[in-house]
Amino acid sequence: MTMKGYPVERIIVALDYPDAEGAERLLRRLEGIPCYMKVGMELFYAAGPQFVLRLKEAGYKVFLDLKMHDIPNTVKGGSASVTRLGVDMFNVHAAGGRAMMEAAREGVELALSGRPGADKPMLIGVTHLTSTSRQTLNDEIGIAGPVEDAVVRYAELAKAAGLDGVVASPLEVTRIKERCGDAFATVTPGIRPAGAALGDQSRVMTPREAFAQGTDYIVVGRPVTGAADPREALESIVASITE
Repeated sequence: MTMKGYPVERIIVALDYPDAEGAERLLRRLEGIPCYMKVGMELFYAAGPQFVLRLKEAGYKVFLDLKMHDIPNTVKGGSASVTRLGVDMFNVHAAGGRAMMEAAREGVELALSGRPGADKPMLIGVTHLTSTSRQTLNDEIGIAGPVEDAVVRYAELAKAAGLDGVVASPLEVTRIKERCGDAFATVTPGIRPAGAALGDQSRVMTPREAFAQGTDYIVVGRPVTGAADPREALESIVASITE
């Protein structure tokens, strides 16, 4: 299933559920649509690695969204563990610094050593959350300037550390691609179909707009998981991109 050059696998559905049962109900509703699945902290802490294995056995690509942020040695170990789990993508916080991100990359390499043929997961850095406004960035986090500048600075740092890409809002994609190159992947949450509620997001675009900016993956959560008919909601998103 494609969307004028955009495979459905480039739509990442966020399985933001408090337990495996809720996520399983959604999987049954979306059966046959080969989208990427995102397992975040809420579901992973409740259902554990076994649920990731369940998704892999079902043929899904999995983005494990745990946003690692710790001392380099700890992140290196965590990175090795999730690589051995077989995820296709996972992330660390770029705010942890270059040494921490390099350690995460070393953890991937460690886990893959001696395992010829094993797939290398995409390692991406979290820049600033899509809920972060300029006021939050300046007054609470203590970083001066526009959010976009801070995001691009973290993206450049992530590239220098050898990461494969970053998580950023769709508003920053064009500048990231200009500074880091088209091969440097962007994963964009903050996706809201036209007319959808913003919730706690402050930097958003529609799916069609985000892909038009050149992003590689979009993450869609509540517009699908909170819909009365999740399958219809996802199919509507696909239609909005292909129109």
